[in-house]
Amino acid sequence: MSYEKVTQASDFIVGTKQTIKALQNGEVRELVVADDADPRVTGKVLQIAQERLVPITRVDSMKKLGKACGIDVGAATVAIKG
Repeated sequence: MSYEKVTQASDFIVGTKQTIKALQNGEVRELVVADDADPRVTGKVLQIAQERLVPITRVDSMKKLGKACGIDVGAATVAIKG
């Protein structure tokens, strides 16, 4: 289900640094985080999303999340803009 949200989204950001910037600028409608990602990578993103009351959806696999974004590598976080 959550992978479908990413595939159907017209505007999204892949990558932790870009996601943090978008969260700080108030551009993120929803955050998708892979459960198998390193907590050191996702920790700051999750903290900012919670502070800014951005809904967080969890998925099980970085590889599947990356594939849903159309990239050949895993994705720890994806920000759906809106």
